[in-house]
Amino acid sequence: MSAPTTPAAGSPREHRARLRISPGLWFALPFLVLFVGFLVWPLIQGLWMSLTDASLSARAGQFIGWDNYAEALVDAEMWRAIGNTLLFTALSTVPLVAVAFVMAILVYTGLPGQWAWRLAFFAPYLLPVGVVALLFLWLYQPDLGLYNQLLAAVGGEGVAWLSDESVAMWSIVLTTLWWTVGFNFLLYLAALQSIPDHLYEAAALDGAGAWRRLWSITLPQLRRTTAMITILQILASLKVFDQVYLLSKGGPNGSTRPVIEYMYDVGFTGYRLGYASAVSYVFFAIVIAISIAQFAAFRRKES
Repeated sequence: MSAPTTPAAGSPREHRARLRISPGLWFALPFLVLFVGFLVWPLIQGLWMSLTDASLSARAGQFIGWDNYAEALVDAEMWRAIGNTLLFTALSTVPLVAVAFVMAILVYTGLPGQWAWRLAFFAPYLLPVGVVALLFLWLYQPDLGLYNQLLAAVGGEGVAWLSDESVAMWSIVLTTLWWTVGFNFLLYLAALQSIPDHLYEAAALDGAGAWRRLWSITLPQLRRTTAMITILQILASLKVFDQVYLLSKGGPNGSTRPVIEYMYDVGFTGYRLGYASAVSYVFFAIVIAISIAQFAAFRRKES
């Protein structure tokens, strides 16, 4: 038998073999087109726009270099908006993680009528933000709102939920908690259902009570899930905009205005698209720094 022949170097057959595209690339091509068109290209275009004086009236502005970034670094309103965003993130992350865990434990441990509780806990997450904002605007009404009516029924005084600087941010946190905690609840419930039953059975045989099983089995088994939920929640809270804009429009006196609303105001009310792009990249750098610090902290804890 003769040995199989190989195509000569530089032959048309070898050239066609080199040009052959892997079949997997064709399957990934639609995603790559969308990824480049809707993420990579806007990032590049936004970065270029941040180096110009582009506006709504003249989008192709003149190149001005790093002037927008120099202005942003000394912009007190921008830093106040970033501070509001970080404050909202700090106030909302802990309850959104802790309440979701408690809700998942209640359902997992056999709360009567589990299907109804699961529906009640997760259903608000499916509501559009406009519906949620309208609902809580009625609840927060100073005169006719349910919350002030309940306070009046027990002899308390009414609260200016959205017009008092000391309360407005907490009101938005409460709205966000009711609206989005269902997603974290679902993640925790799925993680709880994946814990092997024999761990609890062995602990029960050793005489461990419910609290001991919670501290010694459930919490350690959920460590990675808690880390993932915390990271996702921080990133989601840093992007807050919709509920703040619909409930308070950043008021009173800018005390609840997040940085994304500041970008919107600068770009579409002040017509300074170039400067708004620079602010967005300053905030993007802060988010990247926070994400890196989170990953480093969790990796150090795991090791």
